[in-house]
Amino acid sequence: MGKVTGFMEYERIEEGYKPVPERLKHYKEFVVTLDDAQAKVQGARCMDCGTPFCNNGCPVNNIIPDFNDLVYHGDWKNAITVLHSTNNFPEFTGRICPAPCEAACVINVNGDAVGIKSIEHAIIDKAWENGWVQPQPAKVKTGKKVAVVGSGPAGLAAAQQLARAGHDVTLFEKNSRIGGLLRYGIPDFKFEKSHIDRRVAQMEAEGVVFKTSTLIGTLPEGSKVTNDAKTTISAEQLKKDFDAVLLTGGSEQSRDLPVPGRDLDGIHFAMEFLPQQNKVNAGDKLKGQLRADGKHVIVIGGGDTGSDCVGTSTRHGAISVTQFEVMPQPPEQENKPLVWPYWPLKLRTSSSHDESAEKGILAREFAISTKEFIGKNGKLTGLKTVGVEMKDGKLVEIAGTEKEYKADLVLLAMGFVNPVATVLDAFGVDKDARGNAKASDAFTGGYATSVDKVFAAGDMRRGQSLVVWAIREGRQAARAVDEFLMGASDLPR
Repeated sequence: MGKVTGFMEYERIEEGYKPVPERLKHYKEFVVTLDDAQAKVQGARCMDCGTPFCNNGCPVNNIIPDFNDLVYHGDWKNAITVLHSTNNFPEFTGRICPAPCEAACVINVNGDAVGIKSIEHAIIDKAWENGWVQPQPAKVKTGKKVAVVGSGPAGLAAAQQLARAGHDVTLFEKNSRIGGLLRYGIPDFKFEKSHIDRRVAQMEAEGVVFKTSTLIGTLPEGSKVTNDAKTTISAEQLKKDFDAVLLTGGSEQSRDLPVPGRDLDGIHFAMEFLPQQNKVNAGDKLKGQLRADGKHVIVIGGGDTGSDCVGTSTRHGAISVTQFEVMPQPPEQENKPLVWPYWPLKLRTSSSHDESAEKGILAREFAISTKEFIGKNGKLTGLKTVGVEMKDGKLVEIAGTEKEYKADLVLLAMGFVNPVATVLDAFGVDKDARGNAKASDAFTGGYATSVDKVFAAGDMRRGQSLVVWAIREGRQAARAVDEFLMGASDLPR
């Protein structure tokens, strides 16, 4: 695929970034995509490797060598056809997927992987620019009604597939806008929400009905989960009104840190902090927005959500931003012969880290554990920590490493433990040991819960995961639902 000798002739070309001082003035995307000539060179680097591990490295099994080759030959229209055959929303994944396909690229064994994500990004942007992304309404309607609960990437993918199969699909979302954690969990500077809005318009033309501000079931009293619901529908009513129900909500129950002082004012979950800024960006008027202006901010958690808190705090005007990670600092370069083609553990520095570092306000601390939050008059003033190390597979404290940090705002970004339990309980579905809906991903009978005609997919079934995994699960669950309703399905799996 591509040019036979291209991987030896051309270097990997990275997408560019706009300068830090410029991009810190706003919450818009700042990635500079590849132009046609650069994309052609990247497509040329895709080698005739015989066994393209990138296909299996990609959760939606994108047909990567084929669209790389088409871009190399300038056939962009067929490239988007190939890309859409496996991925409903490549503009989502082309922006925010960590690209496990590139980790699995054969060239990555001892060189720099093909820039697959940047090529995907270029293909879908060109497709939108040229009007190639059009509604695909079903030619024949089945008369079957399907409810999809949750409008994140799993719900959107499932709803689109089911509508194209001819079913009457209604998608329910408890918040005022469609997108789930795509809308409220990912900062606009990484992913502008106009990309969701375009797909919603396409799906409405395909027959999907969107019901926002509508909660299915209940939320626990005092829940910190983002919720704009003005209407509540019971699980029983939904099962009565629809021929099938697919649960695709996110894994929204944040992992807490129950140490002394947790009740002090100034300690918040990341998913209290991030959605508020996205709502303000969308034009919502909030009273008492949680902000980092003029504060010493500590972000507890070293993953993507933590990085998003760093980027948002920097834009707010934080005095300092310190990010904690309980695990040891990983190596800057992975041992490729040992881990390829799997996702490697290595030090990852995001664009948000670069921004804060350039401003001189960032510190990253590894192998550190928070012991206690400290405060005065009920307000947070700092926290106490201790260094930790791995012994016999367990993290243990290191004597003599105790330390205090000043903090006006602490953001807990330690991942998510499970979906909101009360939603699953409302439907009476069995849960697995982690609190997710219990359902397999088997080819036959997959995604079905213990309750008749109720299915589950995405974070609701597999737990916290990537957008690309959510799209895969949504597509596969749509086929399972279609097969349940019709006895057979032509939808791709």
